[in-house]
Amino acid sequence: MLLMSTLVLAATAQAQVKYVFYFIGDGMGVNQINVTETYQAALKGQIGFEPILMANFPVVGMVNTYSATNGVTDSAAGGTALASGHKTKNGAIGVLEDLETPCTSIAQWAKNAGKAVGVATNVAITHATPASFYGHQPSRHMYYEIGQDLCRSGFDFFAGADFHRPNTKEGDPTLRQQAQAAGYTILTGGYKEYEKRGRKADKLILLQSDYQNEKLQSDHIPYALDQDKNDLTLEQIVRAGINYLTAKQTDGFFFQIEGGMIDYACHRNDIGNAINEVLDLDRAVRVAYEFYQQHPDETIIVISADHETGGLVMGTGSYELHTDLLRFQHKSIDELKWMLGQQYKRAPKRFTWATVQKTLKEEMGFGGGITLTDRQQERLQRRWDAIEKAIAEGDKVQDRISDLCETTKHILSEVAHISWASGGHSNGYVPVYAIGPGTEVFQGRIDNTEIAPAMARIAGYKAE
Repeated sequence: MLLMSTLVLAATAQAQVKYVFYFIGDGMGVNQINVTETYQAALKGQIGFEPILMANFPVVGMVNTYSATNGVTDSAAGGTALASGHKTKNGAIGVLEDLETPCTSIAQWAKNAGKAVGVATNVAITHATPASFYGHQPSRHMYYEIGQDLCRSGFDFFAGADFHRPNTKEGDPTLRQQAQAAGYTILTGGYKEYEKRGRKADKLILLQSDYQNEKLQSDHIPYALDQDKNDLTLEQIVRAGINYLTAKQTDGFFFQIEGGMIDYACHRNDIGNAINEVLDLDRAVRVAYEFYQQHPDETIIVISADHETGGLVMGTGSYELHTDLLRFQHKSIDELKWMLGQQYKRAPKRFTWATVQKTLKEEMGFGGGITLTDRQQERLQRRWDAIEKAIAEGDKVQDRISDLCETTKHILSEVAHISWASGGHSNGYVPVYAIGPGTEVFQGRIDNTEIAPAMARIAGYKAE
């Protein structure tokens, strides 16, 4: 392809870079970026866009995302294409379409080249996207086997929520136990514990607190909207990873980082939450960019996505946008469900429509910064009536609370004039942004299979 021929010329004309950052915004299509920048401008009272850092990088391209078997990819096939340069069947991790032949990733190529290697995410470290960089399994749902692949990888640094479903084989050691046996130090005390104990570890796995893993089923770090000062953040993970990988004193590093919660928010059509997750990834990119500024001739940063999620569109046919109103959303819809559920469990007799309205005003802006129409208020009232009925019958109260929260998220999209095609993935273009020597090859329209081989050539890795 034209990209490859151009790349050969670019690679031979420059010194090979030492430091490679590969960011993947799971579910981050072109419109996820667009709505975030539109929101930023709206906060200033402007029509237009206020650039975020990654979208302001000098190299910009568009990426196709279809898989070997489906017009719409899942994260496993999308992650495998981004990691290895090979398309595969939906659901497959690090194997070809036959579900047997393994394909190695750029992370392994970097390790073979003598680089320190890090793989990080804000979801479970055995989820599809990070797993695509070290795992080889026919199904993304084989979490236990994928965790074993992680332990065998020998990569230097992992970070994320936790192993997902780490005890699925009865009687076998847990994945944490197997990781420790493989020489990994496991830290669950956040960034502060990393500063105390992580720097000298031979190999390191940085996880969030056991409290949050219990609450969130070892599935993800809290959404940016829901975090408190004690939570591990993606920004902290990148900072710890850079510190740790540079201390390995190898001839450079490869560091893959996933912003996995963009996908979660868009699956839920939770628009204010989705915007904040894009901004959260951008803050993590900024940490890498600070490193780039210190080593501009030796560093590349490449950012892309495995697919778009939700079929997000700005506009509902009225030729208006009011994304500025999303500033009143202070919690994710998932957290709202949890909060209301906890209010009911703690004091069921004091769980009234007035207390729910107060929470909706404080956390979503309803009746505060956001004025609802009569019809929207009636829809919420009907949801509360169903909750009252469930309370009286003593059954499915949490289900009815969830219904109210689902209505809440739909109203948030309505007031901002945001449309969603589905709660699943789409075949919309995703962006690629890049900065650093040789990255001009990512301009234009490319396929997701072209990114990892191109990065490898720039960095001097042998694609195998």
